[in-house]
Parts: sequence; C-alpha cells; structure tokens
Amino acid sequence: MGSLESLMKMLSIDEEEKWIKHYSSSHKILLVGEGDFSFAACLGQNFGSAVNMVATSLDTKVSLVAKYSRAAENLKKLKDFGCTILHEVDAHTMSCHPLLHWQLFDRIVFNFPHAGFHYREHDSLQIELHRNLVKGFLRNARYMLAENGEAHVTHKTAHPFDRWEIEKLAEDVGMYLIEKSPFFSWDYLGYSNKRGDGIRADDSFPVGACSTFKFGRTYLRRTRALALDTLVMFSGFGG
Repeated sequence: MGSLESLMKMLSIDEEEKWIKHYSSSHKILLVGEGDFSFAACLGQNFGSAVNMVATSLDTKVSLVAKYSRAAENLKKLKDFGCTILHEVDAHTMSCHPLLHWQLFDRIVFNFPHAGFHYREHDSLQIELHRNLVKGFLRNARYMLAENGEAHVTHKTAHPFDRWEIEKLAEDVGMYLIEKSPFFSWDYLGYSNKRGDGIRADDSFPVGACSTFKFGRTYLRRTRALALDTLVMFSGFGG
C-alpha cells in the first residue's frame, strides 16, 4: 500500500501545474513569429515540457539557422521537450494552415511583431505595414482561440510605436482588451528578442517601455452578458 501511495504522490508532483508570468504548463499555447525560438525554449525549460506548445516562424528552417546563432540549439531543446515546430507560417493566414486550422489554443502569442525594415520607424508607410501585420494576426487568432482563450501581443508603447493603435486594431476584428500588463524581459530567463531582419537580424534591441496586450473575442463577452441577463430575468419570474 505504501508503494502505491508513493507512486501516486510522484505522479501528482510530475503533473503539477507550472507557471511563468501569464503562461501555464496546462495551457495549449501557439507562439507566432518566433525569432530564434528562445521565448518558446524559455517556456519549455520552465515547464519541463513543451508538449502543449506549437512554436512557429515565418522563416524556413534553413534561413532560420543561418540567421540566428542560437536557433539550432533552441530548436533541439524544444524538440526534446516535445514541442511541435512549424516553419513558413504566416500570421496573416495561419488559421488556414493545414496543421493549425483545426486546433484551438488557450494562448496565442506574438512578441514584438515587426513587418521588416522598409522605412524609418516613424514613417507613416512603415507604421501602416506594422498595423497590417498585427491586424492580420489578430483576425486569424480570433478564430483559433478556445473558450476563454487569449491572444497576446507584446509591443513597445513609447512614440512612435504608440501610433500602431493596437487596441483599435483589435476592436476592428472583433477582439476586446482584457488587460495591458507591463513587460519585463527578466521575467523570461533565456529569452532574447531579435531584430529579425537585415544584416543585424541576430541582434537584440532595447525593449524600453512596453506591455503585453491581452485580447479576448468580443462575442464571448456579449454571450456571457446575455446569458446573465436571461438568468436574472427568469429568476425574477420565480420570485
């Protein structure tokens, strides 16, 4: 009997839910636009597993490994943790991807989305490229969220990045702001943000003032409100 109790206790410890900031080992997580996959590796390392995670990049595997000095190491680590890794996944069309379109996620995460260095960051044309990228991501994420799921965008909030108007983009595609939480890179040990484009693609950039914007699907909020109103109405008849 003692041996059985010991075994059950060990299994309970192994299955204990683990958290790192906004993310739990019990969440089914989709990571979009990973640079060198260090954020995904950070989560996997903290959870001790990545079987509930799907990590994606726009790059091919060949270009990814050539572009980032630690990409191969991070990919191997994730594979050992059981992560599903997909390359050439476009944030604008990810909901139609043959390996993603039937899946629902508790958290869909896009850290520091960037449309590439075509103009200067304060240029209106560059900002519009960024806005189109974020809007396309949120539009797709909306259809890939499980009930009570959240889409997260971590983004700089100082000028000119505030001109992206991420909250407005979310509203346009049927999402609402749940929370705006300050982002600090030291919360994610091992994560290294990347420029991602050009000859300095493997360089990190100063994070500065930034936040993680958490969005939910608008119709879910309305559905809950309607259900509550209906419950109150019928309760009134009973009184």
